[in-house]
Amino acid sequence: MSFAPALYVITDRALMGSDPVAAVAEAVAAGAPCIELRERDLGARELYELACRMVAVCQRTGAKLLVNDRADIAAAAGASGVHLRADSMPPSEVRRAFPRLLVGASVHSVAEARAAAEADFLLLGPIDDTPSKRVYGPPLGLATLSDVARAVATPVVAVGGVTPASVQALVAAGASGVAAIRAVWDRPGEAVRAFLEALAAAGLRTA
Repeated sequence: MSFAPALYVITDRALMGSDPVAAVAEAVAAGAPCIELRERDLGARELYELACRMVAVCQRTGAKLLVNDRADIAAAAGASGVHLRADSMPPSEVRRAFPRLLVGASVHSVAEARAAAEADFLLLGPIDDTPSKRVYGPPLGLATLSDVARAVATPVVAVGGVTPASVQALVAAGASGVAAIRAVWDRPGEAVRAFLEALAAAGLRTA
């Protein structure tokens, strides 16, 4: 199956204030359809407990929660899926072990996209410069986004420096959705609504 989240919001506790669960609640109440819990510094128990709390919040609106790289914790917490890093297990193996979970995968090139094409969706970036993605190298740009979107049938979600103002160009280049971190968490409700309006204007279904 495939899954194309029009707006994919990724957590970062450093940007979310004192209560990250409340920040997620504000985002999903504004219409965010999908949240990725990406807190790589947490131990298994802390991550599981936070996932359980965020699952409960997302269930109020029907939003999906994916857990970064920990399929076991995603399954135990009742999350909708897992998001795999580029150096993680192959999506096919994760799907075999956890058939209930949606599987997203981070990629940075056409070759990585083809290798991970069995995922439900691909997260490609960084498209533009952003502090959270500089460790992955220079921005890929719209040309690489277009190349990847043409190379695989799997939906491609663009990440890295994404703002509501850049949505139109990203969709035109082949993105099935966009992902954001820094652009959301200062004012989650306001930011999510701005992204959803931009996505709808670009012709993507947001519900």
